[in-house]
Amino acid sequence: MGDGAISEGWRGGLGRFLVLYAALFGAYGLLSPILPAFLAARGLTPGAIGILLASAGAVRLVVGPLAGAFADRRRAGRAVLAASVALAGVAVLAHLPGAGFWQLLGPALLYAAGTAAPAPLADALALAAARRGTVFQYGWVRAAGSAAFIAATGAAGWLIGTSGLAAALVASGLLFIAAAGAALAIPAHDDAAKKRELASNNVAGLLRLPRFPRVVFAGSLVIGAHSLHDAFAMILWRGAGIGAGTAGLLWSGSVAAEVLVFLLAGPWLLARIGPAAGIAVAACAGGLRWAVLASTTAIPLLAAAEALHGLSFALLHLACLGLIEVTTPPGLRATALALYGCVALGLSGVLATLASGALYGAFGASAFWAMAALSLAALPLVPGLRDR
Repeated sequence: MGDGAISEGWRGGLGRFLVLYAALFGAYGLLSPILPAFLAARGLTPGAIGILLASAGAVRLVVGPLAGAFADRRRAGRAVLAASVALAGVAVLAHLPGAGFWQLLGPALLYAAGTAAPAPLADALALAAARRGTVFQYGWVRAAGSAAFIAATGAAGWLIGTSGLAAALVASGLLFIAAAGAALAIPAHDDAAKKRELASNNVAGLLRLPRFPRVVFAGSLVIGAHSLHDAFAMILWRGAGIGAGTAGLLWSGSVAAEVLVFLLAGPWLLARIGPAAGIAVAACAGGLRWAVLASTTAIPLLAAAEALHGLSFALLHLACLGLIEVTTPPGLRATALALYGCVALGLSGVLATLASGALYGAFGASAFWAMAALSLAALPLVPGLRDR
C-alpha cells in the first residue's frame, strides 16, 4: 500500500473508520469471552444462561434487518449506528447491578437489540466511503477491528485478574459509548437522489435479485461450517494431550491469518480473481481445513490448517461483501448487509452449532468431515455468482 493510497484514504475518512472499527470490535472483545462467566457469577444456572443467550439471539435476528431497512429508508446509517452502539453500551453497564435471571434478562435483550445492526451498518458505511477500493480498502478497517478484538480479549483477562469480572463489563460499556461518538464522526456518502428513487424497494425485492440470495446461501454454508471448530476444537486438542499454551497459539495463529488477509492478501487476491472465485477459494480452504482436523492432531498440520482461517473466513467475508456491493441497489445496501449478517453470520451459526453438539458427541473428531462437506457444498453456487 503506497503513501499516495494511504493519503487519499485518510482524506476519505480512513482514520475515522479505523477508530470506529477498533472501538466497536474492541468492545465486543472485552465482553464476549467473559459474559457467560459473569452471568454464572450472578446466579444463573447453565440452563438459564442458555435460555438468556438464545433469547438474545432471537432478538438480533428480528432487530438486525429492521434496523438496516430503517437506516436505508431514512438515509440515516450513521445515526442508527450511533444509537445502536450507545444502546449496547448502556445495556452492558445495566448488567452490573443485576442478579438472577429476571434482573439480567432486560439488560441482555437490550444489549442484543443494540448489537444486532452495528457491524452491517458500519460495513455499509465503510463500503460507501471506500468506493470499491478507489479511496481505501474495506479490508484495512476490518483488519483493525479484528486486531482490536484480539487485543481487547487479552485486556479482558488482565482486567479480570486485577479488578474482577465487573471491570471488563465497565470497560466494554464505555468503549461501546465511545464507538457511538466515532460513528457520528465518520463521513456521509449518501446519494440522496438515487436513494429516493429506490425508496419503494423492500426485502422482498432483494430476495428477487438474481445473485443476492446465492451470496447469502453460499456465505451461510462456509461460515456455518466453522461452528464445530468454534465450539469443540479446544476440547478436541486438550483431549489429544495438547497443552493449553499450544492450543492458544494455534487459535491465535488463525486470528493472525484473518488479520493478514483482511489487511493485505484478501484485497490483492480478489482484485485478480474476482469475488465469485474468492468464495470458491474460501469454500475449498474450509473443506481442506476441516478435513485436516478430522484426520490428525499433529501440531504442524494443525498450525497449517488454522492458518487457512484467513481464507475460509476473512476472504469469504470480503468476497461476499464485494458481491453484495455490486449486486444490490445502494439504497438497500444496509438492509442487504443486515440480512447477510443475520442469516450467514447469525442463523447459520446457531443451527450449525446445535448440530455440532450432536455430531461431536457421536463421532468425535470425525464430525469435522461433515463440516468439510458443508463448506464444499457452496461450490455449486459459484457459477451463478459470476458476472453475466
